[in-house]
Amino acid sequence: MGRWVLHVDLDQFIAAVEVLRHPELRGRPVVVGGDGDPTKRGVVSTASYEAREYGVHSGLPLRTAARRCPDAVFLPVDRELYESVSERVMATLRGFGVVVEVLGWDEAFLAVGGDDPEAVAREIRDRVRAATGLECTVGIGENKLQAKLATGFGKPAGVFRLTGETWFEVLGDRPTDALWGIGAKTAKRLKGLGITTVGDLATADPDALAGEIGPTTGPWLVRLARGLDGSPVSDAPYVPRSCGRETTFQRDLDDWEDVRREVVRLARRVAGDAAADGRNVARVVVKVRYVPFTTRTHGRTLGAPSREPALIEEAALAALDLFAGRRPVRLLGVRAEFTR
Repeated sequence: MGRWVLHVDLDQFIAAVEVLRHPELRGRPVVVGGDGDPTKRGVVSTASYEAREYGVHSGLPLRTAARRCPDAVFLPVDRELYESVSERVMATLRGFGVVVEVLGWDEAFLAVGGDDPEAVAREIRDRVRAATGLECTVGIGENKLQAKLATGFGKPAGVFRLTGETWFEVLGDRPTDALWGIGAKTAKRLKGLGITTVGDLATADPDALAGEIGPTTGPWLVRLARGLDGSPVSDAPYVPRSCGRETTFQRDLDDWEDVRREVVRLARRVAGDAAADGRNVARVVVKVRYVPFTTRTHGRTLGAPSREPALIEEAALAALDLFAGRRPVRLLGVRAEFTR
């Protein structure tokens, strides 16, 4: 009997839920974000596959999305609906009687046994479709890393298996940021060291990389490139490591006294969220998005973990003081990082 990890990922989840609610939109480019008005500031939460063909993707400003795809249908975010549908999906997955680790609204890991994981994957797709009308892709691996990456090769609505045996055949020549956990900044740093592909990284000297990138991160990156991941699939309740609030302004904030007042307001809301969860805050991070769309962050660690609003506000203002630029601002955010 084999032991497998399956990664279930709902295809274009938010857009697909909206199409179920509005069947007349099937086959049309659909963009969900903000209050659904692309003339206002806001960002894309998700886009249907039809909209993605025009270069519309999550995080893109709504106004840019409208320029790229003027025929798109723009819809407001309906968080309660997505949470409700997600709960039905996760209940369906738990119906298999295996350990299910929920990653978010639209994805989860399952630990399954048996010699035919593809059969289980196909049954998952069938049950999810029957319960919700949604399509999902299932990645199969010997660990969570392999399963997560396998999903990308199975989309849309497919099943794909990635194992240690096929790892380098599938991923060896791909850039390092194809790996789950490596972003553009790390890939750029690796490129500066002459490491451009997954295969390059897998054969790198862990000790040498430890000296260049860090004693923990360097060797971990090498293990990642070799397809190794020892983290278990766990159904323990998810415990957030942070909470945050942010605001996009329809008119730029030109006066930094206004910026300070908004940061104080956000910090107080975050402090209230932390207190409601009974969590102590260790660090506060402020995000500033300048006009037109440049984003910077700075953080400040508290002297001792606390949930006192005055201390969280003080840390937020101290972080804000670290910003050298005093250019017009279109978005502000405050995030509290909790003690573990």
